[in-house]
Amino acid sequence: MKRTRQRDRDVPGPGTPWDEIVPGLWMGGHFWTDPAGELQPAVVDDEFDVVVSLFTRPGHGPAPGTEHLVAEIPDRPLTADQIEAVQGLARATVDAVRGGRTTLVRCHSGYNRSGLVVAQALILLGGDAEGVIRLIRRKRSPWALHNATFRAYLTTGLDVARLLNGLQG
Repeated sequence: MKRTRQRDRDVPGPGTPWDEIVPGLWMGGHFWTDPAGELQPAVVDDEFDVVVSLFTRPGHGPAPGTEHLVAEIPDRPLTADQIEAVQGLARATVDAVRGGRTTLVRCHSGYNRSGLVVAQALILLGGDAEGVIRLIRRKRSPWALHNATFRAYLTTGLDVARLLNGLQG
């Protein structure tokens, strides 16, 4: 399996498997930390109509029949193609939420990669980057979107970030 997660052991794990950011749009991970401080798997069954995964692990769902969109991206600077994948997943997330479908966007812990897609979806729905980041941190965790590069992508705009990264390659 390709390594997609950066080491951030000084960041506490989330206290829930997933949290609702706005009605119908949830953000979470494959792992969460229980009240005793133990790492627990977050396994999705059929709680959601759509699951968007930026990190995958066998046995973590979703249930057969659930729409599952997957694009494994790293928790570090992205290539132009990876940013384009994020944009596509954000558009699909917007379409699902507008269609009244409960949607979970998840990564390893539900902080950075899922935060990037959820934030971009909320920007497409009319939010501004700074306000969206604050909302995600309030609803999911103060540690959400602690990846400074991802915050810069959002405040710069993913179109510009993709274009600039494409010039480097």
